[in-house]
Formats: sequence, C-alpha cells, structure tokens
Amino acid sequence: MSKTFAARVSKKERKTIDLSEKMGRDIFKISDERLLQGAKLDEITLKNIVVKEQVRTKFNDDSIKDLAKNIEVNGLIQPLVLHQDKNGSYRLICGERRFRALSFNKADKAPCFVLENKTEEELMAIQFSENSSREELHYVDKADGILNYQLATEASERKIQAALGISKSEVHRSLLIAKMPRNLKEAAKKYDIEKYVLLEWDAMNKGALKLDVEKKILAGDITKRSELARIINSGGTSGLKKTGNKSPLQAALPKGVSANAFLKAMSSKTKDLNLDKKTQELLRTLVEETKEMMDQ
Repeated sequence: MSKTFAARVSKKERKTIDLSEKMGRDIFKISDERLLQGAKLDEITLKNIVVKEQVRTKFNDDSIKDLAKNIEVNGLIQPLVLHQDKNGSYRLICGERRFRALSFNKADKAPCFVLENKTEEELMAIQFSENSSREELHYVDKADGILNYQLATEASERKIQAALGISKSEVHRSLLIAKMPRNLKEAAKKYDIEKYVLLEWDAMNKGALKLDVEKKILAGDITKRSELARIINSGGTSGLKKTGNKSPLQAALPKGVSANAFLKAMSSKTKDLNLDKKTQELLRTLVEETKEMMDQ
C-alpha cells in the first residue's frame, strides 16, 4: 500500500507554530507534580521565611531587578517552595531569586507551596533539581551542591546520578571541581572561567608550570580551555599527567591490546570471582571510572 502525503504548501502560506512556551509549561508542570507531591498552597508572610544557604550562590543583580519588575506587573507566576518543620517555622527550599525579587519590591506576603515531613536527603534533591531547571546554575554551585548531597547522604556516584538525574561523568567531574581550592572556584565564578580549565589544571603534575597556571587562573588571565592549551604548549607538555594524546592507562597497555578490550576483560573477570556485593560494586565503579579517564 503506497503512502499518501499532504499537498505541498508554499513558504508564504505555511503557518509558524511556536512550541517553546507550550513546551516550557508542560515541562514545568511535570516537574512540579513530582516536586510538589503532597504540598499545600498557602500565602506566607515573607519575614516568617528562613533563608539558609542554597545550592545557588551566584546571583545576577540585573536579573533580580528584571524579575522584580515582571512580578510587579504580572504577579508571582511560580510560588515559592517551603518546608515547614515540627516547630511550625518555614524554610525556603526553592525560589531564592523569586524571594529576593519580592523583597526588592517590599512585598509582605507571597503564595507558597508548603512541604512537610521531608527528609534532608529529599529536600536537597528537590532543591538541586529545581535550581538546575530554572536560571542557569553556575557549574561551581552545581558541583558544591553535588558534594554536599554526597556528604549528607553518603551516596555513591551511581546513586547520586539516579537521585539527581545527571550523568555519571558529570557527577564525577563535579566532585573533582567541588574539592578544589575555594579561591580557584571563586575565581571561576568571578571571571566566568570554563570548567575544563579547572579540570585540566587539576590534571597537571605539581611544579612550576602548574603554579604559573594557577596564578593566571586566579587573576582571570585564563578563562578558556584554548588559552590554557597555548600556555601549556609554550611551557612544554611535561606538566600534564597524560602521555601525548593517551591516558596513563592507554600508554601502559601492551602493544595490540586496546583499552576497551582490557576493560571488558576486567569486567568479565570480576563476575567470575566469589566476592561480596560491596566489593563487586567497588570493582564495577573502578572499571567505569577508569573508562571515563580513558575517554577524556
């Protein structure tokens, strides 16, 4: 049976459909249904809301003012998300930008979704997911949020991936960034430094070249990966842990044995060993992380 096609329409007669607004609302609706399960909508006095340290630590003042004007004209479209503890006090979980904008407008009250009986682990996951879906979250704040979640829950990288809905490689790289010196992370936010600049700095061997690169990062003289590459090339490749374009694992393999084949053999061998579940999980994680290092 032959297929039938709609009649061809000229460009002038074609209708343009803007799906962005509808798509955005549908996505937020699905997200909010998961986020706000069991919440009640109430109007809460702003001075009664406690604002503790949030996932997001970098705020754009102009963006806050623009949001304040929008709220003044159109009202608060997306309510704040609070958690009410056993003592009855309200803690801000999601919406610090909206809270700041409302405070800028000297608002007295705001509509809020109020959650109850949530664990710290659940609240951290909710807060991280909501912040990630709104205005772009800086990768340093995201990294610190992931590390705080890991410290609070003692979760493995695999469990963090499942709980927060991000890739395992992103979890791994974020944890590396979160554990870097505070002054480097502050410089990254101040000068909008690409995250791979920090990651490649971290992968360098200790020495004069690494110290020189660190000083340039702190001064904002290196903001892009390409700028770092030029400096490393001019100072020689001895500052890198990798050998040429190969990782240490690839360089150490016998001739004729691919890294993928080696990893598959490792995976297969661990299945044959009579090991407890915890050890098996550690070995699987080691294999996966080794593959990620090889692929970088």
